[in-house]
Order: sequence, then structure tokens, then C-alpha cells
Amino acid sequence: MTNPALNLSTGLITTGFPLALRGYDAVSYTQGSAPVAGSAKFAVVEGGATYYFTSQTNADLFSANPGKYLPSFGGFCAYGVSVGKKFDGDPQMFAIVDGRLHLNLNADIQAAFLADIGGTIAKADKAWTDIAEKDATTL
Repeated sequence: MTNPALNLSTGLITTGFPLALRGYDAVSYTQGSAPVAGSAKFAVVEGGATYYFTSQTNADLFSANPGKYLPSFGGFCAYGVSVGKKFDGDPQMFAIVDGRLHLNLNADIQAAFLADIGGTIAKADKAWTDIAEKDATTL
């Protein structure tokens, strides 16, 4: 059984755990302007999910401090969480705010998120305490 607080792929991969961030390297978000797809060669299991990385160095950075790199709201759409929903978070629709990685559903939702970053994050932080452990299909 997967953790309902995580936005994961539907299938299991070679590690036996679902894939997070659609395989994008969580550390790469802090290293440049665009996220980079990782490789199964550099896989790390954290909290019941598998994360791929572009290098052993990035995998080691993540392993040393996963909280620094994990997406907010389990990788669900930050704007969706702010309205009490768990929508898919697209790893290419992101913003890093105060060191936190926030994903959003699509370009339109990303624009709405960016129009009121502080308000959206405050609402999402509050809503997350109520919906984190709920299955997305029940919201």
C-alpha cells in the first residue's frame, strides 16, 4: 500500500517502491533553471518512494538531507492543496519559495500560484494538515 501523502507513479519500479517526481532529480531543482531527469542507476528510496538522480553526488546530497530537497505537499499540486484537493504535480511546473520546492498541475495553475504565492502557500500549509493522509480520490 502506498502512502496517500505522496504523489507517486502508479507502478512499482526495480527498487520495489513507486517513483516520485516522475523520475526528475530532486537536487537538480537547486542547481539550475530547469529540473533534469534522473537515472535508475542513481536511485534512493526515501519515505516509501524512489527518487532518481543524475549522479551519485546528487544522490548522496539528497540522502544526507532529504528534507532540503523533497517537494512540498508530497509532490501534489501546491495550488490544488490550497483548495483542499490533491492534483498531480508536474515536475516541470515548479517554484522554489523560501527553500521549498512547490509543484503545480499545469501552466495555467502555475500562473495562478505565482499571482499569489504567499497566500496560496499559507492556504496550502493549513489545508495539508487535514488532507495529507487522505486518498486523493476522496477529496
